[in-house]
Formats: sequence, structure tokens, C-alpha cells
Amino acid sequence: MWKPSERLMETIRHYASFPATGVSLRQMVQFGDRPSTGTLFRASQFLSEELPIRLAHRVQDLGELPDGLSEMPSIKRVQDWYAQSFEEIITLPRPSLTQEVKARLLRPGRMNGGPSKILSETTQNPSVREGQYRSSVTAGNGNGVAKAHAAAGRRYFFPADDRGDWPPELNDYNQRFAKTLQQIKRRHDGVVTTVAQGILEWKRARQRMQIDSTIQSFLDRFYMSRIGIRMLIGQHIALTEQTHVKHPNYVGIICTKTNVRDIALEAIENARFVCEDYYGLFESPKVQLVCKEDLNFMYVPGHLSHMLFETLKNSLRAVVEQHGADKDDFPVTKVIVAEGKEDITIKISDEGGGIPRSSIPLVWTYMYTTVEQTPNLDPDFDKNDFKAPMAGFGYGLPISRLYARYFGGDLKLISMEGYGTDVYLHLNRLSSSSEPLQ
Repeated sequence: MWKPSERLMETIRHYASFPATGVSLRQMVQFGDRPSTGTLFRASQFLSEELPIRLAHRVQDLGELPDGLSEMPSIKRVQDWYAQSFEEIITLPRPSLTQEVKARLLRPGRMNGGPSKILSETTQNPSVREGQYRSSVTAGNGNGVAKAHAAAGRRYFFPADDRGDWPPELNDYNQRFAKTLQQIKRRHDGVVTTVAQGILEWKRARQRMQIDSTIQSFLDRFYMSRIGIRMLIGQHIALTEQTHVKHPNYVGIICTKTNVRDIALEAIENARFVCEDYYGLFESPKVQLVCKEDLNFMYVPGHLSHMLFETLKNSLRAVVEQHGADKDDFPVTKVIVAEGKEDITIKISDEGGGIPRSSIPLVWTYMYTTVEQTPNLDPDFDKNDFKAPMAGFGYGLPISRLYARYFGGDLKLISMEGYGTDVYLHLNRLSSSSEPLQ
């Protein structure tokens, strides 16, 4: 069983004193279009500095939780995963480069015959209060301000000058770096459920019914950071693969022409299937979709399908439980998609009886569920990030809201008790807002 050494923990504390650097969707796309060996190497350099900072913050967070939560076996296991991933990135041997290659890597590339544009700046994320998901900066040795300035100067990579060949060491390092990231991504597949398991252990040990606001805001920060880490890792792995095979409309895992209607139809089909399976229905409640066929925008299709699937699943469950599983004809749930200049908004309206106004804040609380018995958590449950039971886990809505906020959108809920609920999913189509991490 791997355990971190005291020396490694010392290094982690040092890295955790630096703030993370937020990146926008547009920056990722501008950078990643047609990546070459030099450009990918620049990306690897950025990530080999950025990921250890983000991982170190999480190791520290997990070790400083209140009320004995840090002592729970599952929480300790997750903390070890983050520390091990940190160690793997910082100990990966780097190639030794000549001064000439170093200078060339620092020169911006040329695109379409002219010099490449410097990447656009990120803007403040409109759905998030400043500092809401901040990586805590500790000024342990009194120079926290200087460190914050140093990080501000560290920009997301720009395409490198790609005329001529690069030395083979660069390509070799790129491949080794991508392989290490794949290993880390696999290791962290079960983080959401293992942390949830740790909270169940803590609730049982401390005889707690609900989690308090300190733990709630820790989980918000922790899961938001996890989305960011997996986004950067997934994007880099996909870019490395795309040097061999180019997918039209895809830059890494970002689709520049994400078709909202196609993803909504797939999410509807999946949610209805899970509903039929869970309740043993011949046919689950119908869902009507109102959406233009050619509505495309730049987004991560995996994030969008996850949010739609989770919210639809909640709506269908409410409808079946409100009207009874033996009913032949359920009221139709409506999904309406509207296109604005800033946002694409998706409204999901059900007739599932609504939620009492006093319970609405609880909907955003982790581990809050209206199901009598929380199912036991299978450690393989989130191997693909998104697979979910019909209900009872209490994570669907809070995590979906984090996915929406990650790229400047939001998820809101309005209920009419005795009738039904409307969920509004706002997706920011300007794609320039920074990850909520600085």
C-alpha cells in the first residue's frame, strides 16, 4: 500500500502556497487547434507546473477537515491518491534541451502564414462570487503576495513556433507525460464515491443526520477542483491522441459545434431507460423536446449530457412517484431550449408535485436525498464519471450545478409545491469566462 513520505508532504505544503491559474474554454480551443510536438511540449510544461499546485491544495484540504472527517479511512485513501499523483508528475524525468530549442519554444508560432494571435484573456465567471471556489493561498513565509504575482505571470500556453523538426526527446517526453496523466485519471475515477463513502463513515461515527455548511463548502470546492483537474487532463490526453487522428469539430474533448438537440435526445432516452429499469415500467413518462435542429455552440458534450441526464432523471422520478408506478398515462415532461446572445437556456418542466419551499436549499446539499434508504456505494460506480443509480445518492443536482458553473453557466430550480418543478440550465455561450479557481 503506497504511503506518502514526510519529505513528499513537505513538498506538497510548498506547492499548496501557490494559487491555481484559471483557464477558459476559448483559450483551450485557440491553443489546441492543430497541436504539434512543440506546442504539446509547451502544454506539458504548463500542466507539469499547474497540476501539482491543484493536487497539493486538495491534499492539504483533505488533511484539514473539521470534526474528525480527515481521519475517516475513505478520506485518507483519497488523500493518498492525490499525493501519489502529485509525486508522479513532479518526479517524471524531463528532457535536457539545448539553448536553441528552449529559445524556439518561447517564440510564438505562425498561423496561416501570419504570427499567431496571443490567446484571448479570460473574464470573470458570471455565475460565481469572487473567491467562492478559491484555492486557499497560504502565505506561510510572509511572501504570499509575491507568490500570487508570480502565478499571475504564468500564462496558459500559446502555440509554439513549428517550422522545421523538433528533437525526438520532445516527442518522447510528450508520450510519457500523456501516459502518466492516463494513469492518474484512472486512479481518480472513484474519487466522488470514495469521498461520499468517507462522509457516510463520518455520519455513522459521529451520529450526524446532515452535513454542516463548512463540509458543504469544502465539497463544493473539492468537486469543482476535481472537474477542473479532469478537464485539463482529459483535454491534454485527447490532444496528444489527435496528433495522429484528427476529429472534425473537436479540439481535445471540446466540440466546437456541440449540437444541443442531439445531446438532449440522447439524455432523454437514457433517463427514460433508467426510469423504466428502476420502476419496472412498461413505458416511462414521455418527454417532449422543443429545440432548433441546427443549434450548435462550443462546449464539452460529456458535461452537457451529464447535466441533462441528471436533471431529467430527477424529473421522471418525481413524476412516477407523484402519480404512482401503476398509472398508465403520465403527464408529459417538457424540455424547452432557447437561444440568446449570451446564454443557451434549457428549461425542464415536470408535473411531479414540486418541492416544499423550505426544502429547496436542501436540494443543493450533498448526501441529501428523498429516498428512504441510501444505496450502498459501489466503488466502481463512477468509473466513467457519469453512470448513476436512479436515486438515493444525493449528488445529482449539486454536482450538475458545478459542471454548469465551471464554464460560466448556472443551474436554478423553481418549484410549485402541489404541481411540479422547473429546472433552468444556463449555458454560457461566450466561452471566455475563467474556471472558478483563482
